[in-house]
Amino acid sequence: MLNSSAAASVTHLLVEWRQGNADARDRLLPLVYDQLHRLAARQLRRERPDHSVQPTALISELYLLLVQQHATTWENRAHFFALAAQLMRRILVDHARARHAEKRGGDMPTIALDETSEPAAGDGADRVIQVLAVDEALARLAALDAEQARIVELRFFAGLTVEETALVLNRSPRTVKREWRLARAWLRRELRGGERC
Repeated sequence: MLNSSAAASVTHLLVEWRQGNADARDRLLPLVYDQLHRLAARQLRRERPDHSVQPTALISELYLLLVQQHATTWENRAHFFALAAQLMRRILVDHARARHAEKRGGDMPTIALDETSEPAAGDGADRVIQVLAVDEALARLAALDAEQARIVELRFFAGLTVEETALVLNRSPRTVKREWRLARAWLRRELRGGERC
């Protein structure tokens, strides 16, 4: 986690980047690299054990996407890490789709939607199905309630706290807790029996 001085530097560099300073973007990466690496490792723990993408490669792909974010208005470091987690998820979903082009079938592996959960047991094929199933369910949830889907992304994928999620979404922590609980219940039903939703 960043100390308060580093967090202030990150916020300052994000503001400069938003104002078009490409040098600020390049100075930002070393400051946030360790936290991005932890975020990438967290994302990859939910993937199949033999995944071809490692945290460093995931960060490299993320960086290529981040430099294309010309229209993004960075509010603060929590917003930055939330977008980083969302982009990492998209990268991993694209990898899963490429690896598993055929439609899923049979019994759905159990998926725990707890921000502290470890990945469900299973082989690589099960993990690919899990990634695709969560992505499809999240897309359906977004069609019904975009804010709940965003909360799932921030809490489950980005690992943000309730307070950080509330800050990113400009909502109260109480509202975030309530919507997080409702979103997990809905996703549990959609994913047919996730153990610890």
